[in-house]
Amino acid sequence: MEIIQGFLDAIYGIFAGSGLTNLNWQNYIMIAVSIFLLYLAIKRQYEPLLLLPIAFGMLLVNLYPDIMAAPEISLVPVASKTDPAAAGHAMQFINGQWYYENPQYGGLLYYLYQGVKLGIYPPLIFLGIGCMTDFGPLISNPKSLILGAAAQIGIFVTFTGAIFLGFSESQSGAIAIIGGADGPTAIFVTTKLAPELLGSIAIAAYSYMALVPIIQPPIMKALTTKKERSVVMEQLRPVSKLEKIIFPVIVVILISIFLPDAAPLVGMLMLGNLFKESGVVDRIAKAAQNELMNIITIFLGVTVGATAKGSTFLTLDTIKIIVLGLIAFSMGTAFGVLFGKLMYKFTGGKVNPLIGSAGVSAVPMAARVSQKVGQQENPGNFLLMHAMGPNVAGVIGSAVAAGVLLNVIPH
Repeated sequence: MEIIQGFLDAIYGIFAGSGLTNLNWQNYIMIAVSIFLLYLAIKRQYEPLLLLPIAFGMLLVNLYPDIMAAPEISLVPVASKTDPAAAGHAMQFINGQWYYENPQYGGLLYYLYQGVKLGIYPPLIFLGIGCMTDFGPLISNPKSLILGAAAQIGIFVTFTGAIFLGFSESQSGAIAIIGGADGPTAIFVTTKLAPELLGSIAIAAYSYMALVPIIQPPIMKALTTKKERSVVMEQLRPVSKLEKIIFPVIVVILISIFLPDAAPLVGMLMLGNLFKESGVVDRIAKAAQNELMNIITIFLGVTVGATAKGSTFLTLDTIKIIVLGLIAFSMGTAFGVLFGKLMYKFTGGKVNPLIGSAGVSAVPMAARVSQKVGQQENPGNFLLMHAMGPNVAGVIGSAVAAGVLLNVIPH
């Protein structure tokens, strides 16, 4: 009988400790959401390098919430400071009683998440982006800066809308930055302004980045005519190596002086680009854009996804954030196209307004969408390099917008 009872107790213990008793309906909904995101990443290939680890992190934390558990320290009473049971432990003397500290270590993803919480991963991502990005189209056509700046207007309009919906000033700033379509920047700003919203904002930001090919084309076509979309732009002038070397140095000096809060992001972006363009640190440049970028992408994606626990993610505020994020991103695209139309008018039809949509920071996806939509109207049209100018400007612009928000909003 004792053997049977022991076997039954073991079975009950396994059942009691399983997800069948510890998970709630919210966890199961988030598990379904994570599987859908995995489908989008794998089958539809929507930004799989980020969406896949994010979705899997979401899956893990809702199957096993303790994987994000914070470490705890319990105090165990002992007879004296020299009690053998306390050997090797830190001691505390409280109200005439000695206690030793018995640490309970946190979950795996809790420790990896510290790179997000402390604002380490986003600048390192920017370092890798800088190594992979050619600033030549922007240098060749400085007017692209206007389109990159125009696409950030949606951020500040959404900021007002978020306050109207009842979010605090700091929360509104974090939500609004989604409009830049720049996941690392959104995470960087949110960890400083509204860390309690990190899961919702990060998921929204990266989801909209992944859905650029779906969200942008209808907006681009609605705001432009067939004639405008068919414009073939003149070839960009060649950019010298000296210009490419000087550019990141000048940009980081100017932005760091006037917007020091943006220095971590812009500084790492420009450092990466200087690695690439200098031609004297090829080994470092390759490591930054390959090994380092891949490792940080894994850690960032999985841990950001792991912030989306069912109990904290499935709220009315999350729905508001997702809607506001969509509005911010759509408005950023729209303002970029509208300013592109103005440039089309002022240049006598030499600028294709479609490149304005690339002013959001989703590099190089937004530029590819401009190319695709333009080629649908005119198969001989090649807008990719022209669109890369506003696209790169959008990366810088989103970091500048982040610096502005961090500078004016108390945190």
